[in-house]
Amino acid sequence: MSNVTTKTALDKPKVSELIAEALEKLGIEHVFGIIGAGNVHLFEAISRRGYTEIVCVHHEQSACMAMQTYYRTHGKLSAALLTTGAGSTNGVTGVVSAWADSIPGIIIAGNENSKFTRPENTLRMWGVQGYDSVEMVCKVTKYGQRVMAPEQAVYEIQKAAHLALDQRPGPCWIEVPMDIQAARIDPANAAQFVPPAPLNYLGSEVSAQLDSVIDALLAAERPLLWLGHGIRLAGAEQQIAPLLELLGAPALVSWAGIDMIDSSHPLVFGRAGVYGQRCANFILQNCDYLLTLGTRLAIPQIGYDVSELARAARIDVVDIDPQEAAKHPGRVRQAIVCDAGQFMAALTERLRLRVITHRTEWVARCRDYETQFPWVGPEHEDREGFMNSYRFMQRLNGFFKPGQTVVTDMGTALLCAHQALRLTTGQRLMTSTGLGEMGYGLPGAIGVSFASDRGEVMCLNCDGGMMLNLQELQTIVHHQLPIKLFIFNNDGYLMIKHTQNAMFKSGFVGTDRASGVSCPDYAKIAAAFEIPAFQIRHWGECDATLAAVQAASGPVICEVFMHPEQPFSPKLSLVARTDGTLVSPPLEDLSPLLPRAVLDAAMLVGMHEKSRPL
Repeated sequence: MSNVTTKTALDKPKVSELIAEALEKLGIEHVFGIIGAGNVHLFEAISRRGYTEIVCVHHEQSACMAMQTYYRTHGKLSAALLTTGAGSTNGVTGVVSAWADSIPGIIIAGNENSKFTRPENTLRMWGVQGYDSVEMVCKVTKYGQRVMAPEQAVYEIQKAAHLALDQRPGPCWIEVPMDIQAARIDPANAAQFVPPAPLNYLGSEVSAQLDSVIDALLAAERPLLWLGHGIRLAGAEQQIAPLLELLGAPALVSWAGIDMIDSSHPLVFGRAGVYGQRCANFILQNCDYLLTLGTRLAIPQIGYDVSELARAARIDVVDIDPQEAAKHPGRVRQAIVCDAGQFMAALTERLRLRVITHRTEWVARCRDYETQFPWVGPEHEDREGFMNSYRFMQRLNGFFKPGQTVVTDMGTALLCAHQALRLTTGQRLMTSTGLGEMGYGLPGAIGVSFASDRGEVMCLNCDGGMMLNLQELQTIVHHQLPIKLFIFNNDGYLMIKHTQNAMFKSGFVGTDRASGVSCPDYAKIAAAFEIPAFQIRHWGECDATLAAVQAASGPVICEVFMHPEQPFSPKLSLVARTDGTLVSPPLEDLSPLLPRAVLDAAMLVGMHEKSRPL
């Protein structure tokens, strides 16, 4: 009798096999992870099923970062597979990054045997490597759950997939103890998640707010739209151009939303913020009505004093997250809680029924700002024989391919790319804007490449940021991914050098070779990984090298040497008054400071009193 019972039990599939099947039914074609004792059943089942490809990275945070850009590339869900103990803790940086940027994904984490993971176990550590990973990530995930019954595993995966994409997207964390993964059950007993009907945000309150927005847009002399990544997350980027052209009003884009519309569109005037373009900041600060769509108005966008933001304007905010929409109550007139796509569709439909007078004089003034204050200007001159990275970005832009996708790390790669690159329709630019973690570039490029059938990606990185996930060069080499890796070499951490200069004026600590941190010779690193390598030190070798890098068919590294203390400008900086006290100017008054007469002439709403004595 026991032999019959055993045979019957073995005929039933393992929970890990049902999870693999669930991933297939969800259309998840790629997952990223590292194998361990805590997820070995999942790896075996997914691999044997053959639908979902497991991309083996060399650090779990890379798995969670690649998961993000994979989704951002083509809108398909991916997952990260983490083992127990350090395997799950290693993934947390990538999880927080996804949470900060509202990027969906499923993290499937292993843990010790479920007999150790029950609520009544009050010990800090469970079994050998176990701990309460769900509790650890509860504040940085949309949903977290430990599967304690084999019949609930598929349900939880399905629920996580739904919640990751629903409303404001984000990561969901499902922990499956190793004995639950190995348990065998009758598939008929596996619970199934039934998603609720999609929300319709356009109720009576939002409808009334929408009418108020339309009245304000049509009454304003200098209306402005500020467009954020929430529009792409809503699948509504194709609605942008028709709305702008119908309204005849200018727009700015957030850093995360740069690639939603062609940078050369005649009504799109750049990216405002602490590291914004002068022209964009002047347009923002001189508007008299500001409508923000799908952008959370973070400090890097609006500066440090929200009362100074577009100070002559009424501001209405459209955000799917009620807390984000309502976080500036003293400055925002209407906090409109709505999906950006639903709101834009309704706005366009109602505008078609109204008489619209295009604000041609205001748009012409915006073009004048663009001409007077170009993105790359006099503050970006070369220094002591080194190429300026802003001018280099401008040159690199000229070598872009029609469908070029760019992923950046932090520092020079982030700032100069987002201030100087112009993208055409079909080109993409991705980075971590919320958490801003060094090390994002390489795994981010890997995620894009797999999402585009091992397609070509340009990765902009820096000598300091490279060291955070250097190991992923082997992932690139293993799969021969055509990733074009540019490394800006500025001897360490350039942004922090500037911070130390501004705050202490007493030399560097831990930011360059002389002060305690050094980076390797990347030509030797390239040789060790058998990756072709180039170097650019001056303009005379720039164009030919860029052409060679763009023509390469496999992975390639190109090192670009910069002045180790090159400024990042323009930027909003603390400025010393004549009496030695420090002041933070309003957002239009970027450093290096313009002559006061030039600033005054540019400010239709008048120069701020804080700016006059500077």
